[in-house]
Amino acid sequence: MGRKTSKKHTGFDADNTIESVSGGNTYDNDRTRKPNQATPVPQTSFLRQQIDPETAKYFAEIANAIEGTEIDPEERSVICGNALEETRGKEVELATDYIISHTLQTLLEGCSLDHLCSFLQSCAKNISHIAADRSGSHVVETALKSLSYHLQENENHSLIEQALTKICKAIVVNPVDIMCNCHGSHVLRSLLCLLKGVPLEEFHSTKSSVVLAERLNLKAPHAKDNGSLQSQQIFPNLLKDFVSEMLNVASEDISKLQTNQYSSLVLQTALKLFAGNEQELLHLIRVLLGSSAESANAGNLLEGKTIRNISRLVEETAYSHLMEVILEFVPETLYSELLTKVFRKSLFRMSSHHCANFVVQALASHAKSEDHMDLIWEGLGTKFHDLFEMGKSGVVASVLAATQRLHSHEHECCQAIASAVCTGDEFPKCIIPRILFLENFFCSGDKSNWSWPHGTKIHVVGSLILQSIFRLPSELIQVYITSITSLEEHHVLEASKDPSGSRVIESFLNSNISAKQKRKLVAKLRGHFGELSVHPFGSFTVEKCFTASNLSLRETIVSEMLPLQSELSKTKQGPYLLRKFYIDGFARQPDQWKSRQASQQSALKEFYATFGPRETKSLVKENFLADTHSKPKQEKLKDIRKEIETTLSSAKTSNTPFLAHQVSKKVKRSKDEKKRHRKDGQSESQRKRTKV
Repeated sequence: MGRKTSKKHTGFDADNTIESVSGGNTYDNDRTRKPNQATPVPQTSFLRQQIDPETAKYFAEIANAIEGTEIDPEERSVICGNALEETRGKEVELATDYIISHTLQTLLEGCSLDHLCSFLQSCAKNISHIAADRSGSHVVETALKSLSYHLQENENHSLIEQALTKICKAIVVNPVDIMCNCHGSHVLRSLLCLLKGVPLEEFHSTKSSVVLAERLNLKAPHAKDNGSLQSQQIFPNLLKDFVSEMLNVASEDISKLQTNQYSSLVLQTALKLFAGNEQELLHLIRVLLGSSAESANAGNLLEGKTIRNISRLVEETAYSHLMEVILEFVPETLYSELLTKVFRKSLFRMSSHHCANFVVQALASHAKSEDHMDLIWEGLGTKFHDLFEMGKSGVVASVLAATQRLHSHEHECCQAIASAVCTGDEFPKCIIPRILFLENFFCSGDKSNWSWPHGTKIHVVGSLILQSIFRLPSELIQVYITSITSLEEHHVLEASKDPSGSRVIESFLNSNISAKQKRKLVAKLRGHFGELSVHPFGSFTVEKCFTASNLSLRETIVSEMLPLQSELSKTKQGPYLLRKFYIDGFARQPDQWKSRQASQQSALKEFYATFGPRETKSLVKENFLADTHSKPKQEKLKDIRKEIETTLSSAKTSNTPFLAHQVSKKVKRSKDEKKRHRKDGQSESQRKRTKV
């Protein structure tokens, strides 16, 4: 099963000492040299030996002794270590046994570092057989996880390094089989993460929802150089040399590794771990793209044969996933080469394919300049209607997010999306409903008579597209504003109760659109705020409606929620809304509640008018006191400056310190106020209510 290497072959050679791993370079630095081309010596197939009854009985007794019972940690460590000594020479049989493998996992979690490393070194010669087994793979992963815990406690790193080096030496003899095995690939990924010093559980996979959020600018992308992980590297040379040697040995089988779903995962992990190390990253990408060493040295990675291969392979499931990660971490020069030489003329064809369209999404998401955006827009800007019809709305969403991120073709993209779903007399009223129900609309046989499908879930990607659109400047999206404010009342209510639709309503209310337009939409929910407040999704919409409303609408919202206080207190979001809206205070003293709301908004408006930056002007416009007349910002600043100058000059003439003068003014003002209070016979709060 294995491929034996020549004695002259550099790498994990038996003659190399452990010091060379941590201090020097274990491998030959010349990565362009091909591995030994000698025909590998065929090995006899591995036959698993039966476990003798005495051994099985012993481990059954050990399991009964340590599992489910409380034992002193030191005593437990001794028992686990002694039991592991009994595995010597029988590691494969015991690790691949379904029942005993569970006992071995418990032993590996409780033993000392010496016994743990000793067990791994004993397993090294048969690591490929153990890691490729369903039960054995769990045993190896448990051992690696235990090693990571010992590393965190700053224990004997040299002992751990020696064990890991022996494991790596055994793997690189024939890495292809273990990389292409469903269990073995998982073990390899855990080993790579351990060598990097990355938590095994956190790095194995990234949730698709997180990737989608980053692509659509809904979440800040993670650091591409893994800067936070650089200081945690324990065995950087070991990681670099291990990956390099695996690729050298597997160079003849690279086409198999590119299209195998399990090896693809291993290679994706390696790419992510090398992020920030441009030299190693470029070498790895060159190998994965199938580029020759000569073209790499000439500074031209992509040649005719390589370009044709990539164009064909992106339609393979495993390779398309691999290419997505390559595009995420590839340097800008190589990204430009991939875009111009490989993908530029086939963007629409790739977008039409069920696998390759994800590569196009990644290509748009990681575009690095306006020039890149120009090329992508050239290939896809006029194809949105076709993409929607083919169900490839994710491509459109990614292009929209890219235009927004790079501030290029934003207006054209918004216009193209609107034109793709709505034309003629129905424009622009039908834009929002058709994007909300993208799949339903484009699957409809009679699109001209299509109407809002009641009871149908709103399309997730359609919702994401609209959320991105409402983050753009209002002058670019006027047709969308007109469309959403033209929705029927029952349609707004239905959208507010949908998990995806409520997000669209919230994004509209969070945007920089005028307060008047927002209140126009909020008013359509009048009479339904109560039922929405106790709804799991509608409750978030109610909160945004309250923030965007004027005093009259806020009073309406709270009055409709008032009869449902007991129900609200039992919901997840209800107690928060009760506190934020101060519903209890509204029930006891409505006038004081109104005064409180007015004073809060007035103070907020004055603060932003005086100190707020330009981008916060929209916040001032959105509050419900925006229509009241007040001095312009410049006049206010002039008045403040004039008052300060007058105070300073008077302080100079009277030889009185500035602060003392201020205190005396405050004392005088307070005395005058007391006189007025006695004269009028009413409190300050009564005076405020009279004004309101």
